[in-house]
Amino acid sequence: MKIATWNINGVKARIDNLVAWLKESDPDIACLQELKSSDETVPRQPLEDLGYHVETHGQKGFNGVAILSKISPDEVMRGLPGDDEDEHSRYIEAVFSTASGVLRVGCLYLPNGNPVDSPKYPYKLRWMDRLQRHAIDRLALEEPLVFAGDYNVIPEPVDARNPKVWEGDALFLPETRAAFRRFENLGLTDALRAVSTDSDLYTFWDYQAGAWQKNNGIRIDHLMLSPEAADRLRSADVEKHVRAWEKPSDHVPVVIDLDL
Repeated sequence: MKIATWNINGVKARIDNLVAWLKESDPDIACLQELKSSDETVPRQPLEDLGYHVETHGQKGFNGVAILSKISPDEVMRGLPGDDEDEHSRYIEAVFSTASGVLRVGCLYLPNGNPVDSPKYPYKLRWMDRLQRHAIDRLALEEPLVFAGDYNVIPEPVDARNPKVWEGDALFLPETRAAFRRFENLGLTDALRAVSTDSDLYTFWDYQAGAWQKNNGIRIDHLMLSPEAADRLRSADVEKHVRAWEKPSDHVPVVIDLDL
């Protein structure tokens, strides 16, 4: 089963690229972030015409997440537990029945956190704490589980072309990376790092300063696997070529293949 994550950076603006990518890559499940669209205005028909079920947790103008799947989900949960006052649409989770049993997929768009001297950074850290607490509950189920999305976290210096440039950024601060390690240390496996130690596995290139042309990238899009999912990991890859398409997102898809 091929599972993908992609920050689409505006589903209406990139619908042609999204359709082209779905036809080319053919994922069984695709997690999308930063829809920048309410549930009512997501362009569902082109996606449904390709055979995908479309589950969204949208928000007008910014945020928004979705799970596209070739098989219909048995359950869908919208919103990350732990803060009833959080109105940002940043998390959606679905449960699927497969030939090998249940599969649970959480699609997340973790807060950016910049500027760090504003309320945005404490919100990022609180959100990461909520994600960790939710992961503890889900891991107790001992089932194949994938947390896929734009984490807005650069885990290690090797995950940035120029790590010094990011030293004061919320994506790379020691507190951010420590929170990510706590999450990973629950027993989760970073799928891409499980198959490669390469230093140029980037998933994001800014639109500014020729970042794509200079390969000034960072790796912030991750698929984190429960032990039961990690045992079934067959491959992981970055579909980097999509960044060179016309009118691209600044992120590219990251994909895994699970033996399910």
